[in-house]
Amino acid sequence: MLTLEDIKKTITELIETLGEKALETIAMPSSGSSRRYFRVKTDKRHLIGAYNINIEENDAFFSFSKHFKACGLPVPEILAISPDKNVYIQTDLGDDTLFNHVENCLKNDKFDAETIELYKKSLEKLVDFQIVGHKGLDYSKAFPTPAFDEMSIMDDLNYFKYCFLKEQEEISFNETRLDVDFQRLAKYILEAPSEFFMYRDFQSRNIMIVDNEPYFIDYQGGRKGPLQYDVVSLLYQVKARIPDDLRKELIDYYKQKLSKSCRDARPCLSTTTEFDKYFPTFVLLRLLQVLGAYGFRGLIQKKLHFMQSIPYAIKELLKVNEQWTMPFELPELQSVIQQLNIVLPKYESIEPERLTITVNSFSYKNGGVPYDKSGNGGGYVFDCRALPNPGRYAEYKKMTGEDADVIEFLEDKPDVHYFLQNVQMLVFQSIDNYLERGFKNLQINFGCTGGQHRSVFFAQTVGNMIHENYPMVRVEINHLAQHISHVYEAK
Repeated sequence: MLTLEDIKKTITELIETLGEKALETIAMPSSGSSRRYFRVKTDKRHLIGAYNINIEENDAFFSFSKHFKACGLPVPEILAISPDKNVYIQTDLGDDTLFNHVENCLKNDKFDAETIELYKKSLEKLVDFQIVGHKGLDYSKAFPTPAFDEMSIMDDLNYFKYCFLKEQEEISFNETRLDVDFQRLAKYILEAPSEFFMYRDFQSRNIMIVDNEPYFIDYQGGRKGPLQYDVVSLLYQVKARIPDDLRKELIDYYKQKLSKSCRDARPCLSTTTEFDKYFPTFVLLRLLQVLGAYGFRGLIQKKLHFMQSIPYAIKELLKVNEQWTMPFELPELQSVIQQLNIVLPKYESIEPERLTITVNSFSYKNGGVPYDKSGNGGGYVFDCRALPNPGRYAEYKKMTGEDADVIEFLEDKPDVHYFLQNVQMLVFQSIDNYLERGFKNLQINFGCTGGQHRSVFFAQTVGNMIHENYPMVRVEINHLAQHISHVYEAK
């Protein structure tokens, strides 16, 4: 594995092959994968640098991206790849996702027309991925498997069994009979037409919104497969909580676009009969897989965010179990699903714990390192005294690190940017970890001689960065020498 400095060096070198100069490389908050992303400011634009040691997965992403781009599909463009293929540069699609719009709708308790239109645009593009993107795609590059086969289905079902169900002491079941039900379900799902591209993780967090149009990322796990899985992934995303009437409207819209696209190439799909026939079983499969994922991340890896998501998945599964009639009996699985009511209260009672991050600027000369009132021992302490000091210049003596002239002075110094990048990498790593583990407090301190210029600049800058990248946390910024505080409440 490469060190952080090696990754940044490789990114800089790749940027230079594009005829551009990397001015700033900032680590982005980590996601659910092991890939690491960096936003790079060059002398011409912003780009994304990525690092991933899984070369097979990278090859799938490179191959699929090139093919989809040639098909006119809205995906990032791969601009440069390192010789060992573990670092690459791609276009920057920004930070706005479809899920951001969904969250706003949930806050207002209503899905607005703009968000509904974005869903329709996304579904229309999904049809293009499935039909147009499928033609000529090199599935030999697919990772980890070229097709959605019986093993893929059983992996999803066993994910639920081993990572969620077996963690519930309150639920009784016969594992042999459950496995029989799993095999029956898998056999039926495999009958669905599958000569299409299956995105595999088609959900609103992987749909970027650029100028009110959807763009798509994280399709490297795609493979040849059926149509229904991706529609379910998007419209039954449990945290999105799409109302039933809107969901029906969106499914109908998708089927209209599908019929139009398939009319010439596959007439038998023009009536969408086959789509409807298998759809309920895909809903069941996907929701079981999601509970397995929440079980693994939440119950086994002890990540609070995923534990708090479990009730959403259970409620959706219980509702679907009442609404849909399966074309065959699944007695043991039905028994298990009905018993989920027993464990629902214990997950609903998990209180959301907000992380509060306190960022202080202080003076080594007057007061020293601040006391950590949370009792956790102080967190980070960064010494800014090795950096250029505006306080040595008469024009800045009466200013602080919040004044525009001081900010401009410091931002003009390469050492300041290097220091900030390293601070951000350390701090963001801790925030990601603290959020996963449900910790409540983190303190970050910046000190300089007088606590007036450099420490104030860094405390304010890092505090703002945390607020922008982690709106779910409460950020308190305290400039102790000036007796000034700023607070960003958690959203």
